Amino acid sequence: MTLDGIRAFLGEDWKRTERLIRSSLRSDIDLLDTTNEALLSNGGKQLRPLMSLLVARACSGGRTTEDSIRFAAASELLHNATLLHDDVVDGSTERRGVPTVMSVLGGPAAVLIGDYWLVKSIENILASPTHSEEVTRIFSKTLSDLAEGEMLQLQKAACCDTDEEDYYRIIYSKTASLFEAAGLSAAISVDASDALVEAVRAYSVSLGIAFQIKDDILDYSGEPKIGKPTGVDLNEQKITLPLLGALKSVDDEKAGLVRRKVMQIHEHPGYSDEIRAFVFRHSGNEYASLRLNEYVKKAVEALEILPDSEEKSYLVAIAEFTASRDK
Repeated sequence: MTLDGIRAFLGEDWKRTERLIRSSLRSDIDLLDTTNEALLSNGGKQLRPLMSLLVARACSGGRTTEDSIRFAAASELLHNATLLHDDVVDGSTERRGVPTVMSVLGGPAAVLIGDYWLVKSIENILASPTHSEEVTRIFSKTLSDLAEGEMLQLQKAACCDTDEEDYYRIIYSKTASLFEAAGLSAAISVDASDALVEAVRAYSVSLGIAFQIKDDILDYSGEPKIGKPTGVDLNEQKITLPLLGALKSVDDEKAGLVRRKVMQIHEHPGYSDEIRAFVFRHSGNEYASLRLNEYVKKAVEALEILPDSEEKSYLVAIAEFTASRDK
């Protein structure tokens, strides 16, 4: 499976979604329009709208509605809005291998452009004549989750006492919640049954958690393929699942020492290599990979209730791709 293959399979549905995203962002302000075009030309995986369209078709015997297109576009617009804001919060200078808006135009401009994408996401949802209220509530919850997840992550980075319960709450809020919104809105767009909606919810949440665990594994991988420098989370004092897995294999005294080194990483940059070596030595990535595979399995199992179709097969393939991707 390739993402380009899914785009080709979705055909006109994907083309309509892309056109809607572009037309939603069009502006007569040259700086805004050219910046948006640059962002669109480096659009990443676009996994959320692809999943959204597959879900709509898998729940409806292969059809989509205008709302399916609107909600798929809204999920991608909101995702990129959050990335623009995240880059400001994290001080990121590079994303997907190119300079961030923040590094080129500054933090205030990046926030404003992120706000623009956010508003355009909501406008697409509000354009629905039948489902706008229900889907607005779903996306509003996602925005609340994103803010809470970011604040909890900042709080935990300050004291480096993140445990696995904290970790899963953060990655649900910051990543899985938007996958959930993309999946649920797609099912709602084709008036799927309650049973199918709940199956889609379970799939989307598990997929989102798996996706973030994989990102966190890649951050320790040392591979340059992922579109951003590795070791970023650690340098931002974020304790993610590979490190949590490694910490489980040592006593409290040793674990406390490692956590203190994470707290002091800005004053002692050399600690980064020491902590990464600790994770490799104590099989932290292997521990995280086990949890990753558990969530991929949950995602696939959640789809069992859906009728067999090519769309369902692609949804399974997306879950499996999440575990095997190298970027």
